[in-house]
Amino acid sequence: MLKRLLGVLPVVFGVLLLTFLLVHLVPGDPVEVMLGESATQADRAGLRAALGLDQPLPVQFGHYLLHLAQGDFGRSIHSGADIAGLLAERLPATLRLALLALAIAVLIGLPLGILAALHARRWPDQLATIASLTLSAMPHFWLGPLLMLLFALWLGWLPVSGMEGRWAIVLPALTLGFGLAAILTRMTRASLLEVLHEDYVRTARAKGLPERQVILGHALRAALLPVVTVLGLQLGSLLAGAVITETIFSWDGIGRLLVESIEKRDYPVTQACVLVIALSYVLVNLLTDLVYARLDPRIRFAS
Repeated sequence: MLKRLLGVLPVVFGVLLLTFLLVHLVPGDPVEVMLGESATQADRAGLRAALGLDQPLPVQFGHYLLHLAQGDFGRSIHSGADIAGLLAERLPATLRLALLALAIAVLIGLPLGILAALHARRWPDQLATIASLTLSAMPHFWLGPLLMLLFALWLGWLPVSGMEGRWAIVLPALTLGFGLAAILTRMTRASLLEVLHEDYVRTARAKGLPERQVILGHALRAALLPVVTVLGLQLGSLLAGAVITETIFSWDGIGRLLVESIEKRDYPVTQACVLVIALSYVLVNLLTDLVYARLDPRIRFAS
């Protein structure tokens, strides 16, 4: 575990370096965004010096790393707000959205995958396959507006966008959850089909165990390892995929904050948002390894 935690450091450094270079190479000047085209050259130079943007990129990156090592994310170039405070305000909304989307995906994907595997090459399997292929073919930027039209504008059951009311989270969570449910359905079906004919499953049936116990207690547990892999990777992608979904539904999370900071050329906020998303990937993968050991004690982590 210590080696894995130390292995996170090069990944984080690489993310910081690439993000820093990319946001500074993107066309546009935050000073011009803040002051407008009518500002004088002296005003632009003064603001650029006050923000430290007149220094060479290596110097700016070194200052950024130094402050970050002290737990200081810096301040927004555009608003002057403390970035740590911005992240603390937006992160809970993104986590709620991602966890609800994950719950929706599991509640839909696992039963459909099990049903398809138990009725392989019959009509339940065919329906589950068609449903999963259809959902996986729908990108978030298309599925989100479609759900808006259906449930908000035509039926009037749910809010169109925003965060007001307890039901406002449903449409963005469905947008994120349906795509993951399609992946889980196919993965659960394929993994369960591989273990249904193993010797230990036949032995469990020969002992007279109920079929439900054979499937859920023996076959499904062994089939969950690749499913857990997909869940671990997709949970991180839910946070990244929330960038589009949060923008569509005006959900004030990390994803929307990232889009706003890119539009304003707010370098420190953009770097902080990307860092949070990257760390979420790393931490979720680490948690996935721990779940592996819980599901299969034979697994030992290689150095």
